[in-house]
Amino acid sequence: MRVFVPATFDMLGALARDGKMPARSGIGFALTPALREFYTAGDDEEMSYAAFLEAARASLRLLGIGDEERFPHRRVVVSVDLDDGAVTPEPDKGESVVRLDSPVISVDDLAAIHVDDEGNEPATAAAIEAVDAADLGDEDAEITLGDCEDNLMSWYDSRELGVLVDLM
Repeated sequence: MRVFVPATFDMLGALARDGKMPARSGIGFALTPALREFYTAGDDEEMSYAAFLEAARASLRLLGIGDEERFPHRRVVVSVDLDDGAVTPEPDKGESVVRLDSPVISVDDLAAIHVDDEGNEPATAAAIEAVDAADLGDEDAEITLGDCEDNLMSWYDSRELGVLVDLM
């Protein structure tokens, strides 16, 4: 199963250095049965992208903690491939939410890395401040969050992890 795990750039550094990183709260996002039921139309790729966007939004919350040293305004999502038995859907927390049976991601599970580009940083910084208000229905905050989510994240192959961390 492809699982999208919210992260930060410092967490990527730990993955490159240690070969593993903790998944904060042991949570990821995936194309779950509940997500399939939620959408009445669309293919697997479109529904998976919805789960990816939820992981990107969760990355905003990680950035909101304020402990990111290198890139405090760049969302990061790590795509991992896990056995179906290694995740447990938690539809009461959201249609795409899964609990990882092991809250540690291994570099061996890594499928791809997604990172905001430098040009996205202003929109991401604004979204970090607005994400909670957007979730509570504030229309201006929703627009701010939408501006961030409209920015595509760059895709990197799992084999580029070390180079990505070293060269950025």
